[in-house]
Amino acid sequence: MQNKILFYNSVMPLIYQATTIICGFILPRLILGHFGTEVNGLVNSITQFLGIIAFLELGVGAVVQSSLYKPLADNDNINVSKVIASADTFFRKLGYILAIYVIVMLFYYPYLVKQSFGFMFTATLILAISIRSFAQYFFGIVNRLLLVADQKAYIQYVAQTIAIIINTIACYTLITFDCSVQIVYGMTSLIFFLQPYAIHLYIKKYYALDRKIHYDVEPIKQKWNGVAQHVAAVILSGSDTVVLTIFSTLVNVSIYAIYFLPMSGARLVIMSMISGIEALIGNLWAKQDLQELRKIFAWTEWLIHTGTTLIFTLTAVLIVPFVQVYTHGVSDANYIQPLFGVLLVAANSGHCLRLPYNIMILAAGHYKQTQHNYIIAAIMNIVISIIGVKQFGLIGVTLGTLAAMVYQTVWMAWYNSKNFIKWPMRKFFKQMAVNAVSAISIFTVTSYFTMTGVSYLEWIVLAIKVTICGIFVAFLINYIFYKEFMLKITDKFMKRFC
Repeated sequence: MQNKILFYNSVMPLIYQATTIICGFILPRLILGHFGTEVNGLVNSITQFLGIIAFLELGVGAVVQSSLYKPLADNDNINVSKVIASADTFFRKLGYILAIYVIVMLFYYPYLVKQSFGFMFTATLILAISIRSFAQYFFGIVNRLLLVADQKAYIQYVAQTIAIIINTIACYTLITFDCSVQIVYGMTSLIFFLQPYAIHLYIKKYYALDRKIHYDVEPIKQKWNGVAQHVAAVILSGSDTVVLTIFSTLVNVSIYAIYFLPMSGARLVIMSMISGIEALIGNLWAKQDLQELRKIFAWTEWLIHTGTTLIFTLTAVLIVPFVQVYTHGVSDANYIQPLFGVLLVAANSGHCLRLPYNIMILAAGHYKQTQHNYIIAAIMNIVISIIGVKQFGLIGVTLGTLAAMVYQTVWMAWYNSKNFIKWPMRKFFKQMAVNAVSAISIFTVTSYFTMTGVSYLEWIVLAIKVTICGIFVAFLINYIFYKEFMLKITDKFMKRFC
């Protein structure tokens, strides 16, 4: 049964991520082509400023999820209900704060971009985009956390996949009929407002929860101990666009957003590989099944590192040709920035390389013990990004993220080695060395391939050549250094498909 659930939690995220990547390429290109570079930059900037409200979640979401592992494993509906009731109260308050934040932003943010857009244009766009964020915090997030903790994340992925497809069709239709950008994003918010309601109906039908249950003792034991981890995560994932908005231009925000499209696609692929793993690891840790935990963690670490190295190296090779094709015909900005592209890939690969260690820390609930690491990483990212953007522009903002990720990945691996998995750090350094050899080899071999023209067909042909060659190189190197893993995964592949 556990294998079946893990299969669902692996396949549905892949379908969701594939849908997100495809639709994520279509809509921004429509916005860019129809409304221009500065509007595209404005949309991405507003989205990131609204994302700042996630600071106020203060890591409670991750703590709620880890607090649910044990009562769910014990089939303890009373304690599950208490955790959900406490979480509902918190996120409802956060929804009210978000509403106040949006009102403040309506009056303040337009002055940041007043040289490019009028007050009413910007304010109405903020209002249209903000509805989606409100739906997330006020209605959807607690139910999502429950499904993920109960190893049923595939349910929410089905709902999200359907919403993304409907949204893309609706937005394409509205842009075709020359509707304003405010109407386009208002429709997006409306569609994604309905998605949490569908999940709510599922929870109501299949879970015996008492959301009004009384509790004398706070059921979420470490409610405020995830603050540092959460703040750091928000900074590492969203600060670049905010820094560019304040210290640079909306044109650079748009360039960053276009380069981040394939980057987000690469990250989504890696995230889909680990969907369901955190809940499984949390369940094993709650049961203290350490032998099985080490086995699962070893596979998770190797798969994430190997997958991240392959996918992000291929992205580094293909990102500039992709942007060249994607922005073909757009002449109001210089989108060809090869050094920025490579550094952005390197910085975001660090986000994925640290995932196995971050998963273990969150699953074990070691928030307070690790918070100083997250604080240091957040400060490094902000300080270096602000200094860097003033000196080097787009390249500068990537340096802060890259430095923070390198520090955090090494520290987390050390903490896991010492406190959870308890095996020597030389295993980590061997894995990182293999990553480096693989990345350099793949990049060197595949960088000789070029496009003969500027079209999606030419890029697809290039991508196929680069991918086949990259997989072959990665397979060869991992067969040399991780023969046991490669033999097992090859054997599973042969049994399933041959």
